Amino acid sequence: MAGGWAQDGAVNEQIEASINDELARMRSQRREHVGESLKLCAECEEEIPKARRLARPGVKLCLDCQEERDSAFKARGGINRRGSKDSQLK
Repeated sequence: MAGGWAQDGAVNEQIEASINDELARMRSQRREHVGESLKLCAECEEEIPKARRLARPGVKLCLDCQEERDSAFKARGGINRRGSKDSQLK
């Protein structure tokens, strides 16, 4: 039940839209590995273990460099673009 000027189901629509936006963002960041795996890491030039190259075809980074890249903080806006009155009051 929505209150004020919002129509019924507006909150659920906002939640679904937020989830869909986040899924779209995550899918756009996922890059498919293409081509042949490198034997040496593209960043530190250490040898990439054969097991990793076989498990992830097209891999370009060693495990340490990949973990460092994955753990790097990536700031992004947390603004509710749909302009919920409740989110603006917090």
